[in-house]
Amino acid sequence: MVTVLLIIINSVVFLYELTLPQRLEQSFFMSYAMVPARVAHLVVAPHVPLQVALQPFLTSMFLHGGWLHLIGNMWFLWVFGDNVEDRLGHISYLFFYLVCGFGAGLAHVLFNLGSTVPSLGASGAISGVLGAYIVLYPRARVLTLMPLIFFWFTLEIPAFVLLGYWFAIQFFSGVSTVGMKQGGGTAWWAHIGGFVIGVVLIRVWPQRRQRTWYPESY
Repeated sequence: MVTVLLIIINSVVFLYELTLPQRLEQSFFMSYAMVPARVAHLVVAPHVPLQVALQPFLTSMFLHGGWLHLIGNMWFLWVFGDNVEDRLGHISYLFFYLVCGFGAGLAHVLFNLGSTVPSLGASGAISGVLGAYIVLYPRARVLTLMPLIFFWFTLEIPAFVLLGYWFAIQFFSGVSTVGMKQGGGTAWWAHIGGFVIGVVLIRVWPQRRQRTWYPESY
């Protein structure tokens, strides 16, 4: 239920973005997306309420920069989110998702303190869900589309292999950007931070007894 609701909210917000004129859209992103340099400045500014400084940590989770960005994130959430939600319960899962998103945003800010490039997307929070999934269902087999020269075929891959490979890509990509000026692109450290927080939190997060065994995700 919550996974579907999150997909709907993200989709509705993106459709709203499409209605904005270009100038207003840029202003909208600067206000509600994560701009590390701006967030860092607001947090230490004595006259700015803390909730105003922290607002982008929440709002940036529901913004997307294009159709592929939205569809990719929502597909990952659809595939992996429902199983984690079933394990945690609806309300607990929502809080888990948001906490992972906040943590992912914090990781992005810390590794890009001087950046004025807006960062947006649900991928940090979803990375937390992936971290939880690899702990809860490491041997669940994920039906994956694989390329072979000019052909595509499907292959069932254990979750710990697929998600471990995914995390390795994020980690090495993130390390390669350390010390470089942020010029846009993928927020690798948000993915890394969200995933690590998900792995750690799920071990102590209250869970209900598993009612359904999930041999596969599609």
